[in-house]
Amino acid sequence: MGKHIVITGVSQGLGRAMVDGFVAEGHRVSGCARRAEAVAELATQYPSPHLFSAVDVRDDGAVAAWAEAVMAANGLPDLVLNNAGLVNRPAPLWAVPADECDAVIAVNLSGTCNVIRHFAPPMVERRSGIFVNFSSGWGRSTSPGVAPYCATKWGVEGLTQALSQDLPPGMAAVALNPGIIHTAMLETCYGEDAAAYTPIAAWVKAAVPYILSIQPGDNGRALTVPG
Repeated sequence: MGKHIVITGVSQGLGRAMVDGFVAEGHRVSGCARRAEAVAELATQYPSPHLFSAVDVRDDGAVAAWAEAVMAANGLPDLVLNNAGLVNRPAPLWAVPADECDAVIAVNLSGTCNVIRHFAPPMVERRSGIFVNFSSGWGRSTSPGVAPYCATKWGVEGLTQALSQDLPPGMAAVALNPGIIHTAMLETCYGEDAAAYTPIAAWVKAAVPYILSIQPGDNGRALTVPG
C-alpha cells in the first residue's frame, strides 16, 4: 500500500492537509499531534492501516513509545516529516516571555531531534528512508519580532546538514521550506494580511507530489516547495 509516511503535527494546517493528500494518493500515514481530540477525529476518518496518536514531541519518552508502536504496526517509514512547529507572538526578543521562547525551541528543535533519535536507528540499519525536516523562509533569512522562531529554523537547517553527513548511502535528510502559506501560524505573525498568501488547499496540491519526489540523491539539500 504505497509508502509509509510518518508526520508530526497533524492536527491542523499543513500537517492535516498533508495527511489528506498522502492518503488520497494511496499511502499509509502514521501521524501524531498534541491535541487528543484532533487525533481522534483523524483516526475515525482514516482507520487502520493509518495510525494517529496523541504525542507531545517535546517528551522524548513519549516519542520513543510512539515510534515503537508505529513501526510495530506499519513497519519502517519511507518518509519521516518533522512538521510540528510553534511560532512566538511577534515581539522584540527581550519581550518574548521565557516560557514562550522555551516552548518554541523545545518543539521546533528538540522535538525534531527526538523524532529522528527514535526512527533513525532501524532506518539506518536498513539503509533506506528520507527525513524531511520542515524549515521556513525564516530559516534562511530573518525578520524583527520572530527571533526565537528564526533561531530554531536556522537550527533545523544546520541540524539537517549535519544529519545528512551522518547517514549512509541510500538515505537522505533534507530541510524543506514550505513557502508562505495562509495558516493559523502565519496569522499569528501577519494578522489579517496572512489571507493574501497561498491557501493551504492550493499549497498541498504542489507539496504532496514534490515531497514524494525527494530521493536519496537529494541528501543534504535545502529545498523549497514550488509555487
